[in-house]
Amino acid sequence: MGAVKQVGLFRRFSLSLSRDMGIDLGTANTLVYVSNKGIVLEEPSVVAIDQDKNPLAVGEEAKKMLGRTPGNVVALRPLRDGVIADFYSAEIMLAEFIRRAHEGSTLGNPRMVIGIPSGITGVERRAVMEAATRAGAREVGLIDEPIAAALGAGLPVTEATGNMIIDIGGGTTEVAVLSLQGRVLSESVRVAGDELTDSIIQYMKKVHNLVIGERTAEEIKIRLGSAYPMQNQDEPVMEVRGLHLMSGLPRTVTIKGEEIRESMAEPLSVIVDAVKRTLERTPPELAADIIDRGIMLAGGGALLRGLDTLIGHETGIVTHIAEDPLRCVVKGTGEVLKNQKLLDRILAETSRNA
Repeated sequence: MGAVKQVGLFRRFSLSLSRDMGIDLGTANTLVYVSNKGIVLEEPSVVAIDQDKNPLAVGEEAKKMLGRTPGNVVALRPLRDGVIADFYSAEIMLAEFIRRAHEGSTLGNPRMVIGIPSGITGVERRAVMEAATRAGAREVGLIDEPIAAALGAGLPVTEATGNMIIDIGGGTTEVAVLSLQGRVLSESVRVAGDELTDSIIQYMKKVHNLVIGERTAEEIKIRLGSAYPMQNQDEPVMEVRGLHLMSGLPRTVTIKGEEIRESMAEPLSVIVDAVKRTLERTPPELAADIIDRGIMLAGGGALLRGLDTLIGHETGIVTHIAEDPLRCVVKGTGEVLKNQKLLDRILAETSRNA
């Protein structure tokens, strides 16, 4: 009996040392919130493995290897379009990020609240849960990213009033109307930051006969990208280096911000159309609230210059950018961890739908 009692005491002690975690498991970046500590980790969602599937690097170190690895090493992104595309590397990445968040300690298995796209399938939901469990979670709760982003942005989602949020991540854009802590209606489109980056790669190839990599395209998007013409400002320019398609030799070309805006027009129109469709289906009372309060933009895509102006122009509704758009989802998972009643409800719903 004494041994059993000791095991029970050790288990309670180890659980007390484990800290609950909120995770924004993003296509481009993963952020981790630890209860009573705040956001402790922000790393690219990238894993480098060798030909024998041994992990070599995770996060920022692995991202530096993208497109630069020898034949026996692969740097890859475990998530595509907001869902797990490579289960093995996703599990490696999660386990490493959990270890780092616990500052190297392996004692205790945390409860986890993970933000997921609202449009994913039951199979994809189970893949996230299984990866988290195998990486060391004792209990897993899944929360739709629009709800987490709204909580993180400080929207009054618990009140009987309509709130509209657009969360533009790396792989998905989530458009949702929320009220009374729930999703009234939503739409998830698999067009977001990655597609904007890819449209720049295709444009450079088609118009300038220049082959560029993902990292260069991302830099162009950040430095030159805009969704709407900027008033009283000269269009920025940038020198871009790549391989010329015809000669196969390195070449430098100068491009303007106007070109990049044109290259991203198609994926941006998909996002705007999703917003319009959601507004068209919104009940009149909630639509009136949204007109009064405006639309909230969150996620890394919200940082694209002029996107708020474009959406406001296309919908006729004032569009705001969240104070810290990149961290809205992970902050929202943190708000869930602080609210025991909400945490219990999310854990119960996740268990029921597993």
